[in-house]
Amino acid sequence: MSVRKRKWKTSKGDERQAWVVDYIDRDGHRHIETFETKKKADEQHAKVNVSVNAGLHVARSKSKTIREAGEAWITAAKNRDPDDGLLERSTIAQYEQHLWLHIDPLIGAMKLSDLTVPAVHAFVDRLREKENSPAMRRKILTSLGTLIAESQSLGWCAHNPVRELGKSRRAKKSHQSKKRHKRQLEVGVDIPTPEEVKAIIEKAKGRWRPLLITAIFTGLRASELRGLRWKDVDLKAGKLHVRQRADRFYEIGDPKSDAGKRTVPFGPFVTNTLREWKLACPKGEKDLVFPNSKGEIEAHASIIRRGLIPAQIAARVVTPEGEAKYTGLHALRHFYASWCINPIKDGGLGLPGKVVQTRLGHSSITITMDTYSHLFPSGDDAKELAAAEKSLLG
Repeated sequence: MSVRKRKWKTSKGDERQAWVVDYIDRDGHRHIETFETKKKADEQHAKVNVSVNAGLHVARSKSKTIREAGEAWITAAKNRDPDDGLLERSTIAQYEQHLWLHIDPLIGAMKLSDLTVPAVHAFVDRLREKENSPAMRRKILTSLGTLIAESQSLGWCAHNPVRELGKSRRAKKSHQSKKRHKRQLEVGVDIPTPEEVKAIIEKAKGRWRPLLITAIFTGLRASELRGLRWKDVDLKAGKLHVRQRADRFYEIGDPKSDAGKRTVPFGPFVTNTLREWKLACPKGEKDLVFPNSKGEIEAHASIIRRGLIPAQIAARVVTPEGEAKYTGLHALRHFYASWCINPIKDGGLGLPGKVVQTRLGHSSITITMDTYSHLFPSGDDAKELAAAEKSLLG
């Protein structure tokens, strides 16, 4: 493997020169790459030397384009082995959207071997001009990293510059930025207050009333409410079993995770509400608790537009502009979490974190605590400390 200067004359007699990286890969094939400067040739020489010795090198002439790699990535996602966990249809649809609307138009023709950390930086800059949402840019970049990871598993490339970029960014974070936390959920801003919930319940009408009440007092996700069956509701015991969900494509499937399969208890108010609703509920083959008027899966948008928002406006749970204060059912899920956490003396259930995690169907206690830890009692109240000292010392 070597780096050498090459000189020649054009047909017009002009002198030209370039720097050549000459090497043989692990399969015994010789490759020659030409660069305008010695610096670039040296950089490629170092990169190739490492990847060849590691048995991971893919010559540029044999490198796939990002478009070709993307097609393979989508195919792999659709044909994923069930033992590895099937991807939801909505996840695959998101992958396809990222690939064909954002990644392919900007860098689809680029070779995988040409995708370096600086090239990823340039992609992000171009993406910023096209896509204004920072959250969407992060998702697209994550999809690109996953695409390249799939290519690595197929032996099409040696490095994942997206992941390398992420590592370098994390390494540059200061001690202060490491301590910076995501904005905490606020009662009255992200989480409805008890007074607001009472007002919403009072003003909720028709078939939306039992749905909103169930959401408030069980904390089910919107997809779980839309997929809930009567056979999974035990009105005598006062509990329901989450065994399936309805996705945005109106298809029934398993809950979001294994932890999503759970049993959630409820009180007599929900029992009476559901018992009354069962008599009027539209019948359908799917045996749904909250179907549309034809007994089929209800549209998520309809629940928000025709149920949640009108109830808030009628209850005057609105912004200064007169619009509904909470725009998604997840606000009711947040309220349920806070109700579970709040001490009994404050009108809550006073449940420990692990029980709250189970009730919400979180896959780990970390998710629960990261989201709601600030709502748990601190346990260092002056009166509590005084009582503890007295108990210990006598």
